[in-house]
Amino acid sequence: MLKKLVVGPYQGNCYILGCKQSKEGVVIDPGDDVIRIVREISDLGLKIVSILITHGHFDHAGGAGRLKEITGAPVLIHSLDRGGLGFRPDGELFEGQEIRVGTYLLKALHTPGHSPGGMSFHAPGAVFTGDTLFAGSIGRTDFPGGNHEQLIQSVVHKIFPLGDHLRVYPGHGPVTTVGRERRHNPFFRFAGSA
Repeated sequence: MLKKLVVGPYQGNCYILGCKQSKEGVVIDPGDDVIRIVREISDLGLKIVSILITHGHFDHAGGAGRLKEITGAPVLIHSLDRGGLGFRPDGELFEGQEIRVGTYLLKALHTPGHSPGGMSFHAPGAVFTGDTLFAGSIGRTDFPGGNHEQLIQSVVHKIFPLGDHLRVYPGHGPVTTVGRERRHNPFFRFAGSA
């Protein structure tokens, strides 16, 4: 089961991903509106086993501490973005790490560019890209630690090879697919056509 909530003044996408069989779940990017997130978790009947942060910007990580207090779930973030949390994370995300959610397995992908410790999460049939890749666009790279070329390489080498059929769940805006972005996203007209 998957639930998308648009939270906070910057309209960040927070995702609740759960396993129907085990009733275990994860929350990806609880940027704000924690009570609404908790209410949704309760409605879904889930026990949250991890809080996953794609990157340390406040519109994605701002509610992580409060959500941890309420659910008791560990907060995981890449070591290069941990400073954005404002508290000590419970664990660090790294390339290739596997996160079990009941019968599902999420694979962590290090996709820097928007931020040094940017992460994406590959789930069955889906990839959660944070602010690395959007429908028709990419994340900003003019913040401290941003790197445009690095972001392009992250998408071309980590996201595109996952397969055109995969649904892309970005940090802001609508859902898209890998194939649609590979073919039509203007930032990859020359980089991602192979």
